[in-house]
Amino acid sequence: MKTAVVTDSTAYIPKDLRDKWNIHMIPLHVIFGNEVYHEEVDITWSQFYEEVKTKELPTTSQPPIGQFVELFESLAKEHDAVISIHLSSGISGTFQGAVTASSMVEGIEVHPFDSEISCMVQGFYAIEAAKLASEGEDSGTIMAHLEALKMTARAYFMVDDLAHLQRGGRLSSAQAFFGSLLQVKPLLHFENKVIVPFEKIRTRKKAMKRIVDLLDEDASSGNSYQAAIIHANREEEAREWRDELAALYPNVEFTISYFGAVIGTHLGEGAMGLGWMKKLDR
Repeated sequence: MKTAVVTDSTAYIPKDLRDKWNIHMIPLHVIFGNEVYHEEVDITWSQFYEEVKTKELPTTSQPPIGQFVELFESLAKEHDAVISIHLSSGISGTFQGAVTASSMVEGIEVHPFDSEISCMVQGFYAIEAAKLASEGEDSGTIMAHLEALKMTARAYFMVDDLAHLQRGGRLSSAQAFFGSLLQVKPLLHFENKVIVPFEKIRTRKKAMKRIVDLLDEDASSGNSYQAAIIHANREEEAREWRDELAALYPNVEFTISYFGAVIGTHLGEGAMGLGWMKKLDR
């Protein structure tokens, strides 16, 4: 049984890795006025942060269901099953789009997977699934492995500008105003599939230190982990943080990723996050 792996653009898996593991990608859309960009296809993360310096923040939208149907039907020609891994259903209808499309195609079993998260932690699921698929594992085994990984996945992030959260309905105008005056850097995480505040911290430095403390709670066990440092146009800062953490935690494999156009629209430039999951035997 041959299994294909699909994810969406908010996993932010570099193209060379997608090509290496044969991961198919469905792009979400970023809309500047009348201009529609397919994320990770028509616009890179660095181009996005340049664009927003001179334009109003864009809106974002999920892929049309027809795009899922077209991809699934194409995959059915050479595959028996597809595992479709998407950003949290609590913040986007993309997962539900895959579910709806799965009922519209014949000749292939479609297994949608709600990562309940986004960005490179979502990408970890896709890469793990693709590795197992390349080894000939069936879709049931792969889905069970993804569910086991979900029990170990954690991610925390902070934003540099509360205005973006306020604009997206995450904070009231008053909270954003007073938070900005007080230099509050809300530490956020996913809970029950939605983004919620974890703690309110006064400075960027203290917020990043708190994220490291949370990593330490898991990594100090000695188990092996994979982790992603995720930045919103703060690549140099991300590299420095990676080097610092790699020296502290030799049992953690760190990679650097980014908040791309869709997620960056909602978090704003300067956001920084860290996500990780345990490396499980397959």
